[in-house]
Amino acid sequence: MFAVVTPEKIHLPPGAILRLPGSWEDYQKLVEQLGDRSIPRIKYRPGEILLMSPLPIHGREANIIADVVKVLLDYLERDYEAFTPITMDLPEIRGIEPDYCFYIDNWAAVAGKPRINWGVDPSPDLVIEIDVTTYTDINDYLPYKVPEVWIYKRKGLVIYNYGEEGYEVVNNSHYFPTINISEILVECFRVAGDRNTSTAIRNLRQKLASEK
Repeated sequence: MFAVVTPEKIHLPPGAILRLPGSWEDYQKLVEQLGDRSIPRIKYRPGEILLMSPLPIHGREANIIADVVKVLLDYLERDYEAFTPITMDLPEIRGIEPDYCFYIDNWAAVAGKPRINWGVDPSPDLVIEIDVTTYTDINDYLPYKVPEVWIYKRKGLVIYNYGEEGYEVVNNSHYFPTINISEILVECFRVAGDRNTSTAIRNLRQKLASEK
């Protein structure tokens, strides 16, 4: 099956990535054409537009990791706001669609808002990306200065923290400094694979409750 991008139709087979030369105006036209569709995903870098049609595993892994974050935030009794899907765009600079994002320190700044004004409102505190097809680049988040980005690829989690030098890989999450996130994800994915996602998340809740 071939990729099709015309003024009337946009279609990519699952797992496909399409890179096109394009301006910010071209990107906006494609976003408008896609409307509320979540597939294909679309990204803008200066002079380039990327389209990606995720595989089913992409959404499953994103949801499991997001569920883990929600369980941990509840365990720590932290307030938050979560968004998916969401488009983060800075005119002429970047347009990206993270798989999941969380406002933790800054939840009150966006609570109840129907739209987020990028460049005015704060960026998410935590972003989650699933990189099955090398579509993700940590530098896409530099203009937004997202404090923490998790990229899950090849069955492993990489945690990036933003600092004066840009993004650097760290061992622990700023939001869960005493919790081994990678270990938890390994166990949750194992249980989800052997049985189902609901069992994996239920087991995690029970384990945390037993440790209180």
